[in-house]
Amino acid sequence: MKLSIDRSELLRALSHVQSVVERRNTIPILSNVLLSAGAGALTLTATDLDIEAVDAADADVKQDGALTAPAQTLFDVIRKLPDTAEVELEYLPENQRLSIQSGRSRFALPTLPASDFQTMTRDDGSVQFALDAADLKRLIDKTRFAISTEETRYYLNGVYLHIHKGDDGEKLRAVATDGHRLALSEVDAPEGSSALAGIIIPRKAVAEIRRLIDGYDGEIGISASEAKIVLTAGRAVLTTKLIDGSFPDYARVIPQNNDKTLKVENVALEKAVDRVATVSTERSRSVKMTLETDKVVLTVNHAETGHGVEEVEAEYGGDTMEIGFNARYLLDVFQQIDGDLIHFDFSDPASPALVRDPADPVSRYVLMPLRV
Repeated sequence: MKLSIDRSELLRALSHVQSVVERRNTIPILSNVLLSAGAGALTLTATDLDIEAVDAADADVKQDGALTAPAQTLFDVIRKLPDTAEVELEYLPENQRLSIQSGRSRFALPTLPASDFQTMTRDDGSVQFALDAADLKRLIDKTRFAISTEETRYYLNGVYLHIHKGDDGEKLRAVATDGHRLALSEVDAPEGSSALAGIIIPRKAVAEIRRLIDGYDGEIGISASEAKIVLTAGRAVLTTKLIDGSFPDYARVIPQNNDKTLKVENVALEKAVDRVATVSTERSRSVKMTLETDKVVLTVNHAETGHGVEEVEAEYGGDTMEIGFNARYLLDVFQQIDGDLIHFDFSDPASPALVRDPADPVSRYVLMPLRV
């Protein structure tokens, strides 16, 4: 293998695939990225056997070939080269090294045979459709913060993507929950997606998909089967296994009749919660919200760490009520709000609260209260 390639193109393709590789691997070759040169392009492939990422970059290929090299080291070397550099890659058979040359820089990385590299099998997706990259980014960004990290309930360790049929037509809906909070967002169902059964995309794959489409403005090709989903963005392809499990009936926990609404400026409330949570214990981070007609009072009171109170102007149409929430969960929701105002719909201090963004009516959040 011998080729020359623009550093920025190589870095772009490498950045799409190298993050799939696990830093600590018991199988040495899985720490490597597969480099395949031919037909005027360099194709890069990385996998952890649950996720596989492939991307390609134009190159001046002088000799076809394939090999594997350490993914993280290769990425770091290319990343630290000058922006406008031209990179020459060549396989040196005498010492089985990958030679990297750029200007006065010289590197030689160990390689393993391409024939030993394991790739994932592809399923013919039973459902195939295209989704605008901006819509997919939105579905991910509005929900992934609520993915559970509790491995015992593995079926919550991802984003649940499915078709929801309602009064306003079919929607492609994404939902994530950890049992203490829930995030939901949706877009109009794209053509061809109606047959999509509920699938759960694992947490790591969600992060890789988001990285894949960052800065991409076109349509994302999606092919889904019962076991895998394949996403295509230009020349980049990401294949991931799905979580084999049943997502709970999340609709049961979304409040439908909360009749007490709090309207407050989002940024003001966010800053107040952040300040008052400074004296909250790290484990519970409980903040008490006292709802009054023209304000909301935030209180933290702890015997060891101290006492804090904040008042924020608000509009509230119910009886005075005290309710507690995890401060970290509140701050996460505040980050999702696009508009100036945030709306909380309450029933009573023991029932979940529905959080809405007037500027984004297709996204909703549910927070479970804490005892105060």
